[in-house]
Amino acid sequence: MRASEFKRAVTAEFGEQYGRALLRDLVLDRLGNRTGDQALADGVPERDVWWALCEAMEVPVARRHGVGLPEPKR
Repeated sequence: MRASEFKRAVTAEFGEQYGRALLRDLVLDRLGNRTGDQALADGVPERDVWWALCEAMEVPVARRHGVGLPEPKR
């Protein structure tokens, strides 16, 4: 997952403002008790942060795959 795909996925699932707040404020056990922003700054891959965030927020598995991919060019 690229950084741009990660940002699109977070915005699509949680909205821009709420998504930013979750990354900034929500401490995630799966990421070693760090926020998403802290984990990203520490070099944790975006995909791992995405999965940890989805798990913590109980996002259904069906909505975790393929989110954030750019629309195909026509």
